[in-house]
Amino acid sequence: MIFQNLDELHRELDAVVIVEENEIFVHDEAKVRELAIDNLVYSAVLSDDAQVKHMCRVYIRKLAKKMGAISSSIHPLYEAFGKGEVHGFTVPAFNMRAMTYDVAREIFKKAVEIEAGSFFFEIARSEMGYTFQNQDEVTVVVLAAAIKEGFVGPVFLQGDHFQFKEELFRTNPQAEIDNIQLCVKDALSAGFYNIDIDSSTLVDLKKENKDEQQKDNYEMTARMTKFIRSMQPSGVMVAIGGEIGHIGGVNSTIEDFEAFMDGYLKLIEPDGLKGISKVSVQTGTSHGGTINPDGTIKKADVDTGVLESIGEVAREKYGMGGAVQHGASTLPNEMFGEFPKVGTVEIHLATGLQNIVIDSLPQGLKDKMYEWVKTEGAKEREEGWTDEQFLYKIRKKAIGPFKKDMWLISEDEKEIIRAKLREELDVLFEKLNIAGTAHTVRKYVGESGI
Repeated sequence: MIFQNLDELHRELDAVVIVEENEIFVHDEAKVRELAIDNLVYSAVLSDDAQVKHMCRVYIRKLAKKMGAISSSIHPLYEAFGKGEVHGFTVPAFNMRAMTYDVAREIFKKAVEIEAGSFFFEIARSEMGYTFQNQDEVTVVVLAAAIKEGFVGPVFLQGDHFQFKEELFRTNPQAEIDNIQLCVKDALSAGFYNIDIDSSTLVDLKKENKDEQQKDNYEMTARMTKFIRSMQPSGVMVAIGGEIGHIGGVNSTIEDFEAFMDGYLKLIEPDGLKGISKVSVQTGTSHGGTINPDGTIKKADVDTGVLESIGEVAREKYGMGGAVQHGASTLPNEMFGEFPKVGTVEIHLATGLQNIVIDSLPQGLKDKMYEWVKTEGAKEREEGWTDEQFLYKIRKKAIGPFKKDMWLISEDEKEIIRAKLREELDVLFEKLNIAGTAHTVRKYVGESGI
C-alpha cells in the first residue's frame, strides 16, 4: 500500500504505534515488521504526496532508533584494525543502486542469521543521479530494511567516491570544492557517518616526484577532512577514507602512499584532527569490470600484493585500518577469500548486485529498459563497442527512469531476485569471514553505535 494522504498514513500507524509529540512508542513490533514498515517505506519512496513522503521518512527514522537500528561510524573499529586488535575479516561495502529495499533486506537477513555486524550500505556521488535516489532516501530505505529483518545494532551508511571531477577542478577549483562540500553536508544530514573522499583523479603522474604527483590529492583530502570534522555531529567521529590510485589506472605503490600520507598529515596535524582511517588503492581492477565484445567479463589481473604491502604500512606506520579494494564485484567468487588473507580492510561491491537484479527482472520490464537504453543512452555509446558491450555498460542508466517499475514487480518476481541475491551473499559473507563480527562491532563501536 502506498499512502496518498496523511489520513491514510495515520490510520495505519494508529494500529501499531503511539505518537506523542516528538516521541514514538511501539506497542506491536510484530505488526510493524509484518506490514506497517513495508507500507511506510514504499510510501516514503513512491508516494505522490510530498507531505506523506516526508512524514513516512520521519517515522521510519524514529522507529529505527526505537527498535535498535542506529546509523553509526565504523571509525573505532578501523582504529582497532590499526592497533592490531582486530584482524582476519574484510568489511564489504554494498552499493545501493537498484531495488534498494529488497537488496538491503537480504543483506540484513543474512547478517542476522550469521551474527554479522561489519558491512556497509553505500552510494556514490555519481550513482545518486542515475538511480534517482539521494542519501536521505537511501538512509530511510536501509533503516526500514533493518526494521523489517529484525536487525539490531550499528548500521554503517557510507558516501562512496565523493570524487573530484578533474576538468572542473582545473578550470574552477572552488566550484568543485563547493560541490564536494555540499555532498558532505547532505550526507551528514542524512546520517551517513562514513565518507570516502576521492581526489585521486587529481594525481598527476607526469610530475617529477611522488610528492608533486600526489600534492593536489592530499591537499584536497586534507581540506575535506577539516570540513567534515567541522560539520560532524557532536559525539560522532566520522570515518573518512582517502584514495591514492584512480580505479582503472596505474597500480598503486608504497611510495605513492607514503608521499600522500606524509603531505596529508602535515596539513591536518597542526589542528589536532583525526585523519583518514583507510586508503583505497588501485590493484588492476576497474569499476564494472572490463567487457569483452560478446558481453562477457574479462578476467582481471588483481595484484593482491598491493593491498598487503600498503595495508601493512598503513597499520604499522600510520595506525590506519588498512587498504581498500574497489571494482571487485565482478571478480570470480573464489577470489574473495584472498582479501582477508592479505589484510584488506574493506571491499566495495556494486556491479555484481546490480547485475543480479537487472538480469533477473521480468523479461517484459527488462526489454523496456533496454529499449530505453538504446534510445536515450545512444549518445554515450563509444566507438567500437558491440551491442553487448553497449547494453552492459549503459544499462545502469535505466535504473532511475524504471525505479518505480522495479519496486512494484510482484512478490513472486521479487522472490526470484532475492533467491539469487541470497546465493551471492552466502558466498561473499563466508569468503570475507564476517560471520560473528556483530560481537566485535559491539565491542568497539557500541551496542547502539555512535
